[in-house]
Amino acid sequence: MQAAGQQPLGFEEIAQSLRPKLHRYCARMAGSAADGEDIVQDALLKAMEAFPRAGSIANPEAWLFRIAHNTALDFLRRRVRLEAVVVRQAEQDIADPEDEVTRRQIAAMGLRPFMKLSPAERSSVILMDVIGYSLSEIGEIIDGTIPAVKAALHRGRTRLKALGDSGDGEATLPLTEREHERLARYVDRFNARDFDAVRDMLAEDVRLELVGRFVRRGKPGVSQYFGNYAGRSDWLFTVGHVEGRPAVLSHRPHDPTKTTINFIQLEWDGDAISLIRDFYHAPYAVEGVVMSADLPRS
Repeated sequence: MQAAGQQPLGFEEIAQSLRPKLHRYCARMAGSAADGEDIVQDALLKAMEAFPRAGSIANPEAWLFRIAHNTALDFLRRRVRLEAVVVRQAEQDIADPEDEVTRRQIAAMGLRPFMKLSPAERSSVILMDVIGYSLSEIGEIIDGTIPAVKAALHRGRTRLKALGDSGDGEATLPLTEREHERLARYVDRFNARDFDAVRDMLAEDVRLELVGRFVRRGKPGVSQYFGNYAGRSDWLFTVGHVEGRPAVLSHRPHDPTKTTINFIQLEWDGDAISLIRDFYHAPYAVEGVVMSADLPRS
């Protein structure tokens, strides 16, 4: 990661440069951009605690990915509906022929299809076809042999191709009337730049997470966040959903395609906002996410 003779990079520099790539991996492992960000944050915290105070790590990228991989697996094990334990199949020396079209199709897939794979298949496919690692690098990260990686890669690619052909797993339910009404109230006040009215919607103990930047708690501290939007003109909000969850979508005001460039997730305590999670400084989180504008149920 650095030229010969240079000082080893510090943890913050390594983490900052790898964060988008780590998120691409963790989001697909979790099947969710938001959950993927949780895994990245957890992994970076573990890595920061383990980072040597003296000396350096021979391969910091592989080291950090190994921590992220293990953290993702821990996350999946805790998930209530986690698929059954990975089926251990006999290691076979199976290698798919180089199919660049298939690899590009897999890299362009949304997050949900990856949840149909076992964790071993998911890791192997994401690390090779999305991130771009070699068989030996993948083996180092997931602590597996090359034949085992090849077998998992073959099974995962075959399954994803079948899912892609069938269009399975991408249906999304519309928002309920209550979900839409609360978000619409927030969006309308925000687009009108009536930030005093927006502040009135906050719970006293509201928590703000500006992903990749900082976390604040309490109405006075969180209120200052709206000044950042007041000083910019590069946003227009829309009611929508991200990965089936209610969300605020942001696009450029004069973009006729209304391409989403950012999303914000809100949680509520009654009609008061208890959590704001804004991905403005994490544009990589938009990649591969199933999201769209929405209307209330009729």
